[in-house]
Amino acid sequence: MGTGVDSRHRGCYGADMSSLKQAIDLLAAGDWQAAHAIVQKDGSTHGAWAHGIVHLMEGDRRNAGYWYGRTGRPLPSADAVATEIDALRAAALGGESTG
Repeated sequence: MGTGVDSRHRGCYGADMSSLKQAIDLLAAGDWQAAHAIVQKDGSTHGAWAHGIVHLMEGDRRNAGYWYGRTGRPLPSADAVATEIDALRAAALGGESTG
């Protein structure tokens, strides 16, 4: 049965791939507050990863560590945010560009 939800994004609560793409685009633009409003509704692993990036950008490493723990990924340094956003985009969206 097709649910319209990409199989890489299973476990999503109230969000979909277009919402995740929007959140990633917002993160890339530096708007972590708007991205947070989206990812806090996303229960997927990619959503948790984006949520961790939000808190890295915010400067809340403890909260970022919680969200990274949910993904099974190590908590990166704060200066790795751009790399993390690129890696998340590649993993979640197949490297799809903004726009």
